[in-house]
Amino acid sequence: MKIESGAFFIESDNEWEVVGEGVKRQITGYNTTLMMVKVAFEKGSIGAVHQHFHSQASFVASGQFEVTVDGVAKILRAGDTFFAVPNVWHGVVCLEAGMLIDAFSPIREDFLK
Repeated sequence: MKIESGAFFIESDNEWEVVGEGVKRQITGYNTTLMMVKVAFEKGSIGAVHQHFHSQASFVASGQFEVTVDGVAKILRAGDTFFAVPNVWHGVVCLEAGMLIDAFSPIREDFLK
């Protein structure tokens, strides 16, 4: 496994990975302690409720999402953020096509191939 990405990320040089119906992601950079990922959603697509041992901060770059964190649901729009502490259940439903920018610490080794 590669320990870190390069210092710069050029979107057109990097592929998207389909991770679910209407959901794709693109890893934008990482080292051993931090990873940033873009996740694009089509309207109606779902980021299933799940948990992991990583801290996660997610910025809504565009669109509208119903976000559930630890059983509490909120509607978030561009410019809003949610934070999921380790092992808390969280997920999203895309209400208007959009993109989340996720940051994970430590890195999501399961995302790397």
